[in-house]
Amino acid sequence: MNQSHDAGHEIGKKEKKSWNYDKELRRLQVELAHLQAWVKDSGMRVVIIFEGRDAAGKGGIIKRILEKVSPRVFRVVALPAPTEREKSQIYMQRYIAHLPAAGEIVIFDRSWYNRPGVDRIMGFCSEKKARRFLELAPRFEAAIVESGVLLLKYFLIVSEEEQERRFKKRIEDPLRQWKLSPMDVESYRRWWDYTQAYDEMLRMTDTEHAPWWIVPSDDKKRARVNCIAHILSSIPYERIAFKVPDLGKRQKRPNDYIEDQSPRHIVPDISRSARHGD
Repeated sequence: MNQSHDAGHEIGKKEKKSWNYDKELRRLQVELAHLQAWVKDSGMRVVIIFEGRDAAGKGGIIKRILEKVSPRVFRVVALPAPTEREKSQIYMQRYIAHLPAAGEIVIFDRSWYNRPGVDRIMGFCSEKKARRFLELAPRFEAAIVESGVLLLKYFLIVSEEEQERRFKKRIEDPLRQWKLSPMDVESYRRWWDYTQAYDEMLRMTDTEHAPWWIVPSDDKKRARVNCIAHILSSIPYERIAFKVPDLGKRQKRPNDYIEDQSPRHIVPDISRSARHGD
């Protein structure tokens, strides 16, 4: 039986003392698995854009979305700085190449909105080019939507105090230091330059066919749950019945099979050394 789902219908209505992050995240990840099956079966094409302040938690949300799904259906695009060849192309050209085919969900971890943000502020493009982008972007996105692609845009916000706390945590933790780039440091210093640029970007590119959805993210766990729930509630997917495969029976071991005795390289079990205090 086909059944439509509004996975986000409870999230955000009111706080619950019994709210459990791990339990709610698992429920949503189950729904993401159902979404995946439907997208693959229906041939739907979906684009999800994540933009926002540095250290606002984009990576954390994307990680939880991808945790239990197939990379063949959910594909992440996080483009590096453009090459000299790409700089000579039409600006949107390298992004168009990554748009989804049938049965795919493409997640942009930063997107074409680099132009009115970091490119503009850091002087990688002229003010004229940035403003021209803001004028053309709604038309570009309208063409994407008119072609049958479902486009969702999320902008994560974080307070100055929380961003500073997260930056300092990255500085102190060797496992997170790679997350703090020179661009992040510059965005910290130029908070208000970015604020003005983002305000204009959101105002000029928020449209009926491709609206911006703001995700408050001072509380990372709530941001993850709220955003994933909203994604699920924004896509009219249906549950596809899982076809249980018949595993059949294993073949019997051949009577003439002799186990190979040649030397093999086995990965050492370091837990044994740890147990014996070596």
